Amino acid sequence: MLIGVISDTHGLLRPEALAALRPAQHILHAGDVGDPEILNVLRTIAPVTAVRGNVDHGPWADLLPETEVVKLGGLSFYVLHDLQQLDLDPAAAGFAAVISGHTHQPKCEQRKAVLYLNPGSAGPKRFRLPTTVAAMRLANGSVSAEIITIG
Repeated sequence: MLIGVISDTHGLLRPEALAALRPAQHILHAGDVGDPEILNVLRTIAPVTAVRGNVDHGPWADLLPETEVVKLGGLSFYVLHDLQQLDLDPAAAGFAAVISGHTHQPKCEQRKAVLYLNPGSAGPKRFRLPTTVAAMRLANGSVSAEIITIG
């Protein structure tokens, strides 16, 4: 199973991000969506699970949870915007991965058998950081991920 991961769009959904996410069977958005239309467009590709980020405000954003647990391919994933707000032990809770955004810095690392994935920012360019999304592959009860530079 292929899961597309995106974050920090801040109201901008680049065509390159859409192209990179097109093969996904599910999309996770780790917050700072910026515009509800982004989620509608992503839903034309695959089902979307999204959380609210610190720039998401208004009635549409109030419908987004701050954290979400999603089960895909027999594995559990914990999605939140700011990793600094993580208030549980993902390994003890049985999560295969923790998905976050907020920093705009792409990062993929394994800690205590848990994958920590920040897809970076897919929205407006910020500082000298790359514009990125990520792809997670689920197979045989395990998860792997790669960062995809889109801009």
